[in-house]
Amino acid sequence: MESQFTSNKPPNHMTEATADQGAQPTDEEEHATTVPLKIEDWLTVIVMASLALITFANVLVRYFTNRSFAWTEEISIFLMIVLALVAGSAAVARNRHIRIEYFIGKGSRKRQRLLGQLAAAMVFVLFLLIAALSSRMVWDDIRYGETSPGIGVPQWWYSLWLPLLSFAISLRALGLLIRQGREQ
Repeated sequence: MESQFTSNKPPNHMTEATADQGAQPTDEEEHATTVPLKIEDWLTVIVMASLALITFANVLVRYFTNRSFAWTEEISIFLMIVLALVAGSAAVARNRHIRIEYFIGKGSRKRQRLLGQLAAAMVFVLFLLIAALSSRMVWDDIRYGETSPGIGVPQWWYSLWLPLLSFAISLRALGLLIRQGREQ
């Protein structure tokens, strides 16, 4: 008798949908995108490592000197926002973004595909709007010479990443929409 830990089949109490949610993307999913998903994966690693190093350095300095770096909170918040956007891009590209499975999973295969395309189109439009509107915010930061509160560097150094990464997410959503349209 085969153990559930060595079997590739999901346990009886799990449906195929729940068993697949935590699975790693297959080679087919990885090669389905034109732009490699390794970009988001490596950016996630770099940002997480940076967050860990900054936090660890601040803890050490605080422990040994009873003071802390003032800039660590500002940089950490910026890196967490970048991390959320990069992870969002990877989730959209892998078609693992948040959705209500009750509606997506019910009905015919055609209905599921159409709802998937609708979701991808809505994500595309939403992040395109965020990119456009946040570009205005970046322009205002540049025009008015806003500086960050902790370090005093130009605020646009931080805000520039919101429209750029939002545009990247919208491109990933467009790619997903095109791939789903090709599936017949």
